Amino acid sequence: MGAVDTIARQRAAAAPTLTDELPLDQIVMADCIAAMRALPAGSVDLVFADPPYNLQLGGELFRPDGTHVDAVTDDWDKFDSLKHYDAFTRAWLAEAHRVLKPNGAIWVIGSYHNIFRLGAALQDLGYWILNDIVWRKANPMPNFKGTRFTNAHETLIWASKGEKAKYTFNYRSMKTLNDEIQMRSDWEFPICGGAERLKKGGHKVHPTQKPEALLYRVLLASTKPGDVVLDPFFGTGTTGAVAKRLGRHWIGIEREPDYCAAAAERIEAALPLDESALATMQSPRAQPKVAFGVLVENSYVLPGTVLVDARRRWSVTVRADGSLASACGATGSIHKLGATLQGAPACNGWTFWHHEVDGALKPIDTLRQTYLLATQP
Repeated sequence: MGAVDTIARQRAAAAPTLTDELPLDQIVMADCIAAMRALPAGSVDLVFADPPYNLQLGGELFRPDGTHVDAVTDDWDKFDSLKHYDAFTRAWLAEAHRVLKPNGAIWVIGSYHNIFRLGAALQDLGYWILNDIVWRKANPMPNFKGTRFTNAHETLIWASKGEKAKYTFNYRSMKTLNDEIQMRSDWEFPICGGAERLKKGGHKVHPTQKPEALLYRVLLASTKPGDVVLDPFFGTGTTGAVAKRLGRHWIGIEREPDYCAAAAERIEAALPLDESALATMQSPRAQPKVAFGVLVENSYVLPGTVLVDARRRWSVTVRADGSLASACGATGSIHKLGATLQGAPACNGWTFWHHEVDGALKPIDTLRQTYLLATQP
């Protein structure tokens, strides 16, 4: 290698990257718009935003027994008018669009007070809406006045930076998380409570703290280990705590000192998962090719094992060479025989055939994933 090439390589290695310019795994105590303007363009993989809802609450709220309801009455949730709220919304969403990488994405959460305005602003600014997710609360607060239906859900909007963006979606992980059933757009979680709810002096530290389970699903679905997740309304740090557990980098922006202090203490106590626990099911396109016969060779499936379809209409026996044999005499690969028995042009044998574990049927694809986790470096 020549001297010029060596110098060029050294300069390239020393050159700062966008990641070097980011306050990774830090809380920035500042106004969200000003703080985002200080970040480089195209530098983050995902934005999760839980902005002020502009609830427009009229007066105090009391339970039927006369006790006071600890509702959202903080100044950060108050705006002079819908016009002012819309201007604020468009300003921070524009900055979020700028700092996202070309294939980045955003999640925003809201209630009926603001989610429709957020959705319109997202589309006006060039985002491409992928899904709206309904978070159905397992334990919602009742409507104490009895004048409306109980408001038992909130809505999340998931959008890519643009129509052509190749955003991250870990479909296989979501299906595995949901017991091998395709994950739907209605999610049920309880509201934040118990030991997870941060309190100080017997009162909630933050009135709208989100459950970690909700953020866990969001980040597992739409990021990869090492990705950078920005939360411009960091609050008490749910996004940061979950990102740390899942091996993602995070940046939190929060202007309230009390929230920053609570978030820093919480994230410091969060324990990251080890690498083996972080290994998630890969998409069919990304995972290495494995022949069914390899599982037979390595004793993950023994010759003579009986496999059935999910409804137990057909049963077949695994042969020593990895082929299957049915009672009617038909033989073939896991894919070919599955198609033949159904009279179908094709069949994904990995998900069609099941083996029995403790009385429950599991697709043989789970055996393939176990093999991959055991053999991948």
